[in-house]
Amino acid sequence: MKRVAVIGGGWAGIAAAVTLADAGHDITVFEMAPQLGGRARSVAAQDPAWDYDNGQHILIGAYRDSLALMRRLGVDPGQVLARLPLALPYPGEPGLRLPRGAPLIAFTRGVLTHSGWPLSARLGLLVAATGWLARSFRCEVGLSVAELCVGLPAVVKRDLVEPLCVAALNTPAPQASARVFLRVLKDALFGGAGSADLLLPRRPLSELLAAPATRWLGDRLRLGRRVRQIDLGWHVDCGAGGEAFDAVVLAYTSVEAARLTADFAPAWSAVAQGLGFEPIITVYLHSAGSSLPAPMLALREGPDAPAQFVFDHGQLGGAPGRFAFVVSGAAPWVARGGCAEAVLAQALRELTWATPPVIDKLLTEKRATFACTPGLARPPTRIAPGLWAAGDYVEGPYPATLEGAVRSGLAAAQGVCAGTAAKGAASGSPTNTP
Repeated sequence: MKRVAVIGGGWAGIAAAVTLADAGHDITVFEMAPQLGGRARSVAAQDPAWDYDNGQHILIGAYRDSLALMRRLGVDPGQVLARLPLALPYPGEPGLRLPRGAPLIAFTRGVLTHSGWPLSARLGLLVAATGWLARSFRCEVGLSVAELCVGLPAVVKRDLVEPLCVAALNTPAPQASARVFLRVLKDALFGGAGSADLLLPRRPLSELLAAPATRWLGDRLRLGRRVRQIDLGWHVDCGAGGEAFDAVVLAYTSVEAARLTADFAPAWSAVAQGLGFEPIITVYLHSAGSSLPAPMLALREGPDAPAQFVFDHGQLGGAPGRFAFVVSGAAPWVARGGCAEAVLAQALRELTWATPPVIDKLLTEKRATFACTPGLARPPTRIAPGLWAAGDYVEGPYPATLEGAVRSGLAAAQGVCAGTAAKGAASGSPTNTP
């Protein structure tokens, strides 16, 4: 058994902590906030029965490690998540819908039966998808999503590629990595039955993972403790003299991780510090007695239409009459000082309301995700012997998603366990490595 510090209590830190504890290690989790969850957490409302979410996070069926982690913590995904077949309905339009079944057949049927597109557009998408499949969903490192899809019909790019790109990568198609986008499509659309299903939270975000993890970890948690310094002796200092550990998983944000490693791992720190960011704005509107045609609708973005998606919380078991409008890749709107009024105007133009909607709450996450650009250099998981990074920004095939965060936490924990096993083998002592 080794003493391991997990610095950071987002989904990556939770995944690392649970995995290490299950492997028999003595863990301590340091989190600077008063609660776990990182950016995927709930925000207190005046009525504690209807907390807000810090952004409208969704999962998909391909997020198998995230779902497994929930189950490990005693959460039934079927109870806290609404599973819906992938559909991108627009106001007054059915949009693309994938039926259930084998992925290739379902995708082909869904595209061919999409009456909102001309036959030429449907065939054009199938031809392009066949080419991506033949190339194993790989492309040149420096290619953008816009360049990848330059030959696609305009209606397919407008109604499918651009909304999926900004939803998955939080980066507009002209600046987004085609290689990462293709990996998301591969795992979602062709990763097995149910992989493309949308999993929409029925409960506040904190109840999906953060609250169960808080109960599970118990006295191994140290909340409200910002780590000020670590060193190569693995002393973790929160301002009270510090504690010594055998290994450290650094699951802070890339900004904090770069700060903590600048002195002894300058090359790793420089890569982490060089990441750019994309914001997400969530505008909550309230309209008593109103509901949408579906729990989620896609919206067409424009100069005066910031939001790309809207979610009906009342249909998802949340606050009745609450609607979350999501503005991904929101840097231009952040620069303009926000977009609540523009979202309200967009909602009034495009949707039907039982009562006039009003602005309920505005949440802006300025560093919601890293900017997932072509050829982006991301820092590796291993920083130094005994020190591992975890976070959705570390090197890997996925964009900044919940599943990417969880997988990075698992990888960091496995690195710690492998290092422990190697030391044990060298000294002839037994290990607790699974």
